Amino acid sequence: MNAEARAKKIKVLIFDVDGVLTDGQIFVIPGPDGKGIEAKGFAAHDGLGITLGRLGGLRIGIITKRNSQTVAIRARDLKLEFVYQGQAHKMHAIREILEKTGYSMDELAYVGDDIIDLPVMRVCGLSIATANARQQVKDAAHYTTPNRGGEGAGRDAIDFILSAQGTLTKVIEQYLDEDNQAAEVADVGVGNM
Repeated sequence: MNAEARAKKIKVLIFDVDGVLTDGQIFVIPGPDGKGIEAKGFAAHDGLGITLGRLGGLRIGIITKRNSQTVAIRARDLKLEFVYQGQAHKMHAIREILEKTGYSMDELAYVGDDIIDLPVMRVCGLSIATANARQQVKDAAHYTTPNRGGEGAGRDAIDFILSAQGTLTKVIEQYLDEDNQAAEVADVGVGNM
């Protein structure tokens, strides 16, 4: 089955974070208490893409090995349904997500960039690698994004799925509709304010 046919079945979309929704760099700023403050950069295109995905009916979340307040803030701003941090073995979270939603593995897409993502990518319905992914991850992927992680790869994944499902244009118009309350409040980030 080709990537487009796989994308037509997708109901749940899960992203890795570092190297997928960010460029993979982790900035640690020393705090006055001797502890580090972690900072990451996220692409605005991905945030708007997540809104489009949700308007298109996708249930969206993240699974990451690291624990980060920065990620928690971004996940809250984007109103992600599934947020799993501290996951050394991501299949545990995947099984829990599928149990909660009632969907099958064939209805789940996963976007990754490094070998920690391979267990999920090898079994999900649609595996997506970022342009900057390790070669082993690209080899396991059904689709590779044109953009790198932190530079719109998340949006590429969403656009690909919604295009395959024939809803991208409709969802964009929904987003642009001034009377659509769901679009208006979907991705209003406040950071730590």
